[in-house]
Amino acid sequence: MAQPNSDIKYLTPIAVDTKKKKYCRFKKSRIKYIDYKDANFLLKFVNEQGKLLPRRLTGTSTKYQKKVAQAVKRARHLALMPYVADLLK
Repeated sequence: MAQPNSDIKYLTPIAVDTKKKKYCRFKKSRIKYIDYKDANFLLKFVNEQGKLLPRRLTGTSTKYQKKVAQAVKRARHLALMPYVADLLK
């Protein structure tokens, strides 16, 4: 029979995930317009191959994710950003 004061021992320690809460950086900074001419800022939302990062990774809200996507498309059209790259970052 188990004693009420006995410590429970595990073979491996239990991993407690303390994830940071994701936030929309545009709402936090109160940014209303995303400039498509600022390619260095838009590179934060693009992975190494040049694809847009999803909302679940960046934490951007739906409204601003659409604006980011439009800005990246405009920057690509004006050749400020590449469509495809091997190692962009």
